[in-house]
Amino acid sequence: MNIKKSIFIFLLMPLALPSTAQAMHISEGILPTQWALLWYAVAIPFVAWGLRDLRIKSAREPFFKPMVGLIGAAVFVISCMPIPVPMAGSCSHPCGTGMASILIGPAMTVLVSSIALLLQALFLSHGGLTTLGGNIVSMGIVGSLAGWSIFRLTRRLGLPAWGSAFLAGMLSDWATYAATSLELASALHGTGSMPKLLTAIGISFLPTQLPLGIFEGIVTAGVYCFIAARRPSLLECLGVERKRCACELCECEPKTGGVQ
Repeated sequence: MNIKKSIFIFLLMPLALPSTAQAMHISEGILPTQWALLWYAVAIPFVAWGLRDLRIKSAREPFFKPMVGLIGAAVFVISCMPIPVPMAGSCSHPCGTGMASILIGPAMTVLVSSIALLLQALFLSHGGLTTLGGNIVSMGIVGSLAGWSIFRLTRRLGLPAWGSAFLAGMLSDWATYAATSLELASALHGTGSMPKLLTAIGISFLPTQLPLGIFEGIVTAGVYCFIAARRPSLLECLGVERKRCACELCECEPKTGGVQ
């Protein structure tokens, strides 16, 4: 019991240190009003898409809503681990959106990312309300669509599931920070050169985000392989892997090999 309590306290430590997280996501007040409104306008239809998808899938599969809640909690905790990048006005951190998009799809990932970002802005001073739209676009929309697309494409090309999951986690993380860099450079270049500012912001992220992306790829592959080994039927119910034939679902010899 003491070991379990110690692990629980360790996992909650990032939530108890708000004073170190002022640079989390895009900070409050960084984006000018017109840019903040623009990113809200981009984000809102995707959030509505997620709500619609949740209603439809929950009606069809009763287990789906608790699954979304579980994945949302994981995204919240994973994205609460910042490494400040003062030069960029933001920070590096894992996102969890690549993993989430594989398991529950991009629409649901946008929705859970939006909720996680809102709670972080309200209670942890991570990001801000004025920049919430921009953070949803970079982490929720770009990150989830990148992870989901990469996983689906590489699986169709014949890559093993663990390799596809690794690439999805890693590249969705890097895509998030490419989008964040673009948002910041677009809004803040003023009379200067936007490409130069974009390059400077991107370079400032490299020392932290390159290894974090690789780390997130490893975690995503590990989570996928764990579920595939313990509960392959869950991946089938979620539509991640094709359902096996009736023969494969019993104890006889499988025909197609299941998850690679």
